[in-house]
Amino acid sequence: MIKKDFIQPLNPIVTNLAPDGLLDFQLAVRDIPDLVRLTFGEPGFNVDDAIKARIIQSVQEDNSHYADSQGERDLRNAAVAYFNKKYDLNYSGEDNIIVTIGVSEAINVVFLTLLNDNEGIIVPEPAYPPYFASLDLAHGKKVSINTRTTDFKLTPDQVDEAMEKAKVPVKAILFNYPSNPTGVTYSEDELRALAAVFKKHRLWVISDEIYSQLTYDQAHVSLASLIPDQTVLITGLSKSHAMTGYRIGFILGEKAFIDEAQKVHGALTFSLPKVLQDGALVAVTDAAEVADEMRDVYKRRRDWLTPQLQALGFEVVNPEGAFYIFAKIPADMGLSGFDFAVDLAEKAKVAIIPGDAFSEYTPEYVRISYAASDEDLAEAMKRMTAYFAERRGE
Repeated sequence: MIKKDFIQPLNPIVTNLAPDGLLDFQLAVRDIPDLVRLTFGEPGFNVDDAIKARIIQSVQEDNSHYADSQGERDLRNAAVAYFNKKYDLNYSGEDNIIVTIGVSEAINVVFLTLLNDNEGIIVPEPAYPPYFASLDLAHGKKVSINTRTTDFKLTPDQVDEAMEKAKVPVKAILFNYPSNPTGVTYSEDELRALAAVFKKHRLWVISDEIYSQLTYDQAHVSLASLIPDQTVLITGLSKSHAMTGYRIGFILGEKAFIDEAQKVHGALTFSLPKVLQDGALVAVTDAAEVADEMRDVYKRRRDWLTPQLQALGFEVVNPEGAFYIFAKIPADMGLSGFDFAVDLAEKAKVAIIPGDAFSEYTPEYVRISYAASDEDLAEAMKRMTAYFAERRGE
């Protein structure tokens, strides 16, 4: 315990941060034995052998010294070429990118680069919970949009309304698609309409496209291809290459922005280990298309899981990407999302995430990850079916 009469108090912005709903719930159920976990967005695949081999080789080459702070030049150039080709972008090269410690660091770097105290960022909700803490740490203000009323898709009218009603100056919008937690994404026509309203309001667009390579039913269109001058693209290799533990993220944008953001990245992190960057270089060159196989597996799991949840009475948001189902709990359960998730974990030994972790607007929803193995998904549905039957007295 910190003795208040001995040292100065801690930063109130930190001490007043709300707990991370994702991590908090995981901690609440972690000691339950025999738990099937459909919680974290952890791809159920191993890293490609060529990537692992290069990392091992790099270790043996004693690449243990400081790397280029902005990212190794060969990786930066290769990553720019990779995303240019994949999403029809026009970044010129190494000056348009920073290699970060995953998207988590990238978000913090971008917020700290963009925001003055008490400037607003529009956040369509439900949204990934760590966004909120990062915004607080950057002294920014969240301007929420409740997308529940529009089937969890942001509309231009909602952006206009948010700008009109905002009580703080709004500088940017944080836009994540395919979305965590809903899995919804946008057609090119929908994105063009949104791009027009972002342009009208002169908003910076922080486009988190980490799940872009896991888009099922249509080609992914990057906002960086539509409004490059005002878009900061955030992405990485965690979901596309199952490299969550390697923590490889990227910020891509115009050179003038990247130059300033690099100051923040350098202060926060300095650089990533070269051995991991060597593996990332293989990921965006020799293993560039490994996401295709994973995407096909996730799509099959989505198509298998969705009707089973609907049969139990869930209202399901059809995911068009990522690997989550965001579902409304059947009314006859008589429980909030949090209480339902706790009860399910304790009685059925199945862990899912309550919807209020992602927004105050979705307390009766839950997020179910189908990144788990086929075997775990089958066992979870078996247990959930028995749980529902018992609660309903069937």
